[in-house]
Amino acid sequence: MVVIAIAGGSGSGKTTLARTLEERLKKNTVSYLTHDYYYKDRSNLSYEEKQKINYDHPDSLDTKQLVEDIKKLKEKKNVTINNYDFSTHCKTKEIITIEPHNIIIVEGILILQNKELRDLADIKIFVDVNSDIRFIRRLKRDIMERNRSYTSIIKQYMETVKPMHETFVEPSKIYADIIIPHGGKNEKVLNMVLTFLTNKKKDHPNEKYNYNTYL
Repeated sequence: MVVIAIAGGSGSGKTTLARTLEERLKKNTVSYLTHDYYYKDRSNLSYEEKQKINYDHPDSLDTKQLVEDIKKLKEKKNVTINNYDFSTHCKTKEIITIEPHNIIIVEGILILQNKELRDLADIKIFVDVNSDIRFIRRLKRDIMERNRSYTSIIKQYMETVKPMHETFVEPSKIYADIIIPHGGKNEKVLNMVLTFLTNKKKDHPNEKYNYNTYL
């Protein structure tokens, strides 16, 4: 199996890149995992207590479970996980089932920050976008999709998002095989990844999966 890890700051376009790549490779041949599924459940906390948590710190995510789930997929086992609601900071009753396929895409802001995740990846991509653009994208998303106020978004950005990006996310791009400077809609990078998969097939002619059929 091939694991493609896609990282980048909040609002950089990493999800756009991951989903576009998934489409190009055909959805039924890709196992798609986002680190967002693995935010820890906070249903036992009050609203006030939830507001004090730094959701941009690595400790807010159950990365250990994500590592185990990637290993399960590589062992050709299904993975099930409860979805996460950002408006309540709680796990939902919705169960997401990810079936094993020969290509696994994993995306999230802190994917390259964790050594265990990096070691599982065959291709490591970092989407690098100007902080002003990322903030504007995040502002629009949180208002439209997460029903948040301008005040709360700006407060969180200044107190946790920006400092955590500078502490954990930005430094992790040194581990990337490919750095994308202009966001997730990048045809050259998509073609590079597809070429890698084609060449992998050529290098391993007896491989069970024929990557050429997915282009």
